[in-house]
Amino acid sequence: MADPGPTGTASAPVPSVPSVSQEWVWLARILRPQGRKGEVFANLLTDFPEKFAERKQLWLVNAGSLKGTGFSPYINPAKKSGALAPEGIKTPREVELIHHWPHKGGIVLHFAGIDSISAAETLKGLTVAIPRSARAPLADDEVYVGDLIGCVLIDVAPATPLLVGEIEEVDRSAGPVALLVVNGASGEVLIPFAKSYLRKIDLAARRVQMALPEGLVDLNAPAK
Repeated sequence: MADPGPTGTASAPVPSVPSVSQEWVWLARILRPQGRKGEVFANLLTDFPEKFAERKQLWLVNAGSLKGTGFSPYINPAKKSGALAPEGIKTPREVELIHHWPHKGGIVLHFAGIDSISAAETLKGLTVAIPRSARAPLADDEVYVGDLIGCVLIDVAPATPLLVGEIEEVDRSAGPVALLVVNGASGEVLIPFAKSYLRKIDLAARRVQMALPEGLVDLNAPAK
């Protein structure tokens, strides 16, 4: 399975004060407070949540400040340079992760200095990130889920390959298999990111080829 930003130890050093032009990899998106001691519940953007235990130094990015700048809260080499421009992002806030645990398909995070519900409320909507240079290397058959954002999905099962649409998000909360959220011609389409369907990922060309079961695209398309 793919991964948008494993959080394990990497060979590249992590800069102590990343600049706003630093390339970032998103690990989780904070949704709401969870508990009474400052914990927050976050939507995972990594397939290896257990590796949070190997990393204590994280950054909080105000991805909401990217609205209107043309930047997605994901690195998208097809459309952008991959580096977030100063006008598109506020100074990342370095935080220390002191506790974490899985919860209902997401993860609960507790940062040092955040010790109340009101303090946790101030983190709502922020994105947990690491510098792109710090992400862990992958095996030859793996890919970062974050790199899939912005790729076009092609169904190669028909005799004439079908353009399904552009991948705009990866939803890992729906079940054991991640769902590709694809912006298709008729609206949003959800495609299971199953290895049995996958045929080729070409990040340079920003293309993902899958052999999808007949009728799957129409089944998951919005009702007309």
